Amino acid sequence: MRIDKYLWCVRYYKTRSMATTACKKGQVKINNTAAKPSREVFPQDIVELRKNQINYKLKVNDIPESRVGAKLVAIYITDNTPKEQFEAQELLKYAKDYYRKKGVGRPTKKDRRDIDEFTDDTFFDEL
Repeated sequence: MRIDKYLWCVRYYKTRSMATTACKKGQVKINNTAAKPSREVFPQDIVELRKNQINYKLKVNDIPESRVGAKLVAIYITDNTPKEQFEAQELLKYAKDYYRKKGVGRPTKKDRRDIDEFTDDTFFDEL
């Protein structure tokens, strides 16, 4: 089975075209070699995949006939991704977490004063 179709079948990508694009960008490797979308995948292959700033490491157990349900994915693939990858993602999420919600718009005058007060160098000199 083609690698782009396989990644779509085991639900790592929502659409097959997204899986194809990831392969073309070089985000998918099979046995430590870059994989084109048409590359065949076989049982016991190791697939390395970069998605959402996480480097997944997957072992192919079996090839599905078609797209499988979420509960059946574990039959066809074993996820060997190190836990450090997910912990780094959590830290990154907290680093990006601002006090303003996304899409709220530009800061108000009060927000600007609060930001300036927080980033003011004299504030740290007083401590």
